Amino acid sequence: MSISVADLCRQHSVSFEQLVEQSGLEQTRVTAILLGRWTPSPGERASIAAVFGVDIAEISWGHATPIQHIYGSGPS
Repeated sequence: MSISVADLCRQHSVSFEQLVEQSGLEQTRVTAILLGRWTPSPGERASIAAVFGVDIAEISWGHATPIQHIYGSGPS
């Protein structure tokens, strides 16, 4: 069973600032990952998993926000 990064933060009492510092990732990237707006690269996944001492496969990395086409009329 996989768990979100936000849930891991709550379980391990890791603040946003601590996650940014310990993972070595930029604040904007960590924010997007926490909100489920960004699927991290393998390196980013490894950095975050290391903060919690868990395997990458134990974390759910998918988008939480549906991806929608906002502009354009689609294929012609």
